Amino acid sequence: MKIIVKAKPNSREDKIEKISENEFVVSVKAPPIDGKANVAIIELLARYFNKNKSLVNIISGQWARTKVIEINDLN
Repeated sequence: MKIIVKAKPNSREDKIEKISENEFVVSVKAPPIDGKANVAIIELLARYFNKNKSLVNIISGQWARTKVIEINDLN
């Protein structure tokens, strides 16, 4: 499954807002320095979708606010 994420680093709280079936706004406390925000986004999405962190990958937008993220299944 691929989703589009609008990242909001340096937020007051970690949260996920579902905009549509495959679009989300992900707010994280982590700063966008040294990939810390990306790591926090992956961890938050893994918890949200009840998946292992290794199954959540940023496939586009590594350094942008809008990212395409793939969430794999074990099946």
